Amino acid sequence: MYATERHEQIELLLAAQGRVSVVDLAERFDVTTETVRRDLDHLESAGALRRVHGGAVGRERASTREPSLAERERRHGSAKAAIGRRALDALGPHFSGSVFLDAGTTTGAVAAALAPRLATTHIEVVTHSLTLGHSLAGAPGASLSLIGGRIRGLTAAAVGADTVRAIGSLRPDVAFIGTNGVSARFGLSTPDPDEAAVKRAIVRAAQRVVVVADADKLGAELLVGFAPLSDIDVLVTDAAPDADLAVALADAEVEVWLS
Repeated sequence: MYATERHEQIELLLAAQGRVSVVDLAERFDVTTETVRRDLDHLESAGALRRVHGGAVGRERASTREPSLAERERRHGSAKAAIGRRALDALGPHFSGSVFLDAGTTTGAVAAALAPRLATTHIEVVTHSLTLGHSLAGAPGASLSLIGGRIRGLTAAAVGADTVRAIGSLRPDVAFIGTNGVSARFGLSTPDPDEAAVKRAIVRAAQRVVVVADADKLGAELLVGFAPLSDIDVLVTDAAPDADLAVALADAEVEVWLS
């Protein structure tokens, strides 16, 4: 196989998987790892990918990239809806207590699945998301508390010292947390330090932590880590984690639920 053909195949694999490894590519193309590294260097110079330890990821997976709410709402809608429904199994059929909903479109799917239950079961919902607060405010029987603070336009969520302090005074029974990355080495991560501080406070406050993340987030590492895997009780996702992440989750005693 010529180099140009390998380059095309690598770009196709990145588009399909989001990440490639040097060792896997060497086996696939029956070439040396040095040859693969030269291929990846060439593609990085051409702007087609970004090199990471052991391989490469697509350029769109830069550690500081954060899509807008509108962009995220267009992605994986059916997968997120299924994750939201599955995540509610963490409450059980007779749950009565407090729930904290993190900001985000996947936690928004949790909120959508939760809304019908609010009319028949006493559940106190707390969130710092204007979007989720607005969507739940009109739900029949909703008991809703909105945490204030400085509103970050990109996520329509409260952030800052006042938000973190308010969350620190709470002890919700269950928190549903969104994340931009779930990694074996780096744990949970997100691009923005202010968002990370709020997520860290939610994780510390909750008695049980349920992370909701579609398959695109698995293996991703963003700029700011906010929790190790050992702080998670349940990960709800729509695809099985790869071998490295699966082992790390098992070692951290995290339950993985597939939607």
